[in-house]
Amino acid sequence: MLGFISLFGGKPVLNESSQSLLSVSILISAYNEEKVIADRIENIKKLNYDFSKLELIIGSDCSTDKTDEILSQISMEDNWIKVKIFNDRRGKAAVLNDIVSLAKNEILVFTDANTRFEKDAILNLVSQFSSNKIGGVCGKLILEEPKDDHDSSNRERLYWKYETKLKELEGRLGNLISANGGIYAVRKNLFKKFPGEYAVTDDLYQTLAVLNQNFNFIYGINAVAHEDISKEIISEFRRKVRFAATNFQTILFFKSLLFNKRIFLSFALWSHKILRWFVPVMAILLFITSLLLVNYSQTYFIGLIIQACFYFSALVGFLFHKMKLNGSVFSIIYYYSLTNLALLVGMLKFLTGKHAYTWDSTPR
Repeated sequence: MLGFISLFGGKPVLNESSQSLLSVSILISAYNEEKVIADRIENIKKLNYDFSKLELIIGSDCSTDKTDEILSQISMEDNWIKVKIFNDRRGKAAVLNDIVSLAKNEILVFTDANTRFEKDAILNLVSQFSSNKIGGVCGKLILEEPKDDHDSSNRERLYWKYETKLKELEGRLGNLISANGGIYAVRKNLFKKFPGEYAVTDDLYQTLAVLNQNFNFIYGINAVAHEDISKEIISEFRRKVRFAATNFQTILFFKSLLFNKRIFLSFALWSHKILRWFVPVMAILLFITSLLLVNYSQTYFIGLIIQACFYFSALVGFLFHKMKLNGSVFSIIYYYSLTNLALLVGMLKFLTGKHAYTWDSTPR
């Protein structure tokens, strides 16, 4: 549907260099990132950009490893790098609120400690702000499988290719629903502080905040960054549980977008996000009603058999996972089922108010 609508409702946004470079503040919230933070800064140092118009601000959220020590040493060597060390653990959103207040430049670029920018990533990302109507730009994040000890049942990379295509098509229409936290940018004057009393999904929150102010959020296909996916599928499961809970909380701040005068925006939000979050509930209801109706029609009986076979395949995928075997189709079904279980657990955590403001970074 997105592909069809984009043929008539929008055109691809090309990376055309603006006449003058905009000033950029790169922001990173870090917690116990001693394994990657030094390499991350070296990666940023190699960017193709005018460093007189660039600053890097890193906030350490009361790290307990050597992150603070590494940051303090590096910040003494380069005056365009600012470091803010916090003595109380408050979570990513609170840290971002504080370091955004230190930013002095026009464009805020949000990224993570484990992300790696390609050389022209920031140049291509910022060049998309050629129109005053564009309030935010999402870069292209490529997920890569670790070379060692990778769980072959983790199909996050396959799922992300599908998600990336959705972002690209939504971006053509100026209504990208959710940026990825590894590389996205917003105009500083459009940034909305994260609510201190509620845990929200930071990239989704800022994307919807820009759209809610009647600005476009687009996709910069040539602004490329890379990240490794988690080695273990259970790490992805915990991450998805956390995001599921905070996603529901985030939507509560932007209820007006659900039934907005911009029809496509509401359509995209419902079809891309809301309905997907309720898939586990619908799957459970489908299975229960199939059981109740199985004696009334052969159609219901066939439907029940198909569902049973699907969940049995997920179980086979789980057994392959335990035995560290790669069963391609079974692994995909197992990953899909585990993802929806994570959504269900996250929904329950949201409803019971048990989702956390802080969390440990994914093991790398």
